[in-house]
Amino acid sequence: MNVNNKYSKIQRISGLWCLVALFTILLTACSADETQTVATFTNLVMEDNFDVEGRPDASIWGYDIGTGVNGWGNQELQYYTSRPENVTVENGVLLITAQQEAFENSQYTSARLLTKDLFEQQYGRFEARIRLPYGQGIWPAFWMLGADIDENPWPGAGEIDIMEYRGQNPTVLIGSVHGPGYSGGQAISKEYVLENDRFDTGFHVFGIEWGPEYINYYVDDVLYNQITPEDVTGTWVFNKPFYILMNLAVGGTFVGSPNAETQFPQSMIVDYVRVYEQ
Repeated sequence: MNVNNKYSKIQRISGLWCLVALFTILLTACSADETQTVATFTNLVMEDNFDVEGRPDASIWGYDIGTGVNGWGNQELQYYTSRPENVTVENGVLLITAQQEAFENSQYTSARLLTKDLFEQQYGRFEARIRLPYGQGIWPAFWMLGADIDENPWPGAGEIDIMEYRGQNPTVLIGSVHGPGYSGGQAISKEYVLENDRFDTGFHVFGIEWGPEYINYYVDDVLYNQITPEDVTGTWVFNKPFYILMNLAVGGTFVGSPNAETQFPQSMIVDYVRVYEQ
């Protein structure tokens, strides 16, 4: 892929998207159902356009390193690093790259970035423009955790999955919430199916708009789901600050292991991350 040519196109499309998105938000916030709660979030409070080469902005992003406990709780196969081989900014995009390599007793490496202790917010619009990887056992995610997780372990702290995706199903993504009584396989989720295209062939904007009693899920300008306290099967834990995570996992219970057809390296390519408040 010619990243230089690709990013020149990104710049043109991104500018047009900003105008379209602002106009759409001011109208109805893309409501797919007149009974759904929507709001306008127009005050930009955090933005990373990945326009400085090298390491991601250390004032926004930190890293999880290693394999966690039981493969980060999911039997994942990768070792997360902060090496440039796994995470770097090039030509105006963030590259989170999974490699097949022997490293620290693991057979794969990748990266997981997070804003913990650097940026957190209660409510607002959280969005990222991403081109996803593909293949059996490839598991990218853009998600959030309750900022009180150190004192209130998962799932008590709450989790909002803005986007997660099985690389072997490149037309389908999933938006979910996890909390006490509805975590793991019992998460409250909904799929979004991309018609006549795949998420690995181009960039898409994945976002939520989050208020006191609802979380709206968007792909591009489509509102495809709303989750409210009435939808969860336990305590609603989404009235407090959350922080952001982006990662590219390999293997695990959600996607299964890579197979002979899985190609490496695979990269999750992020054009921007933006957060708005009302």
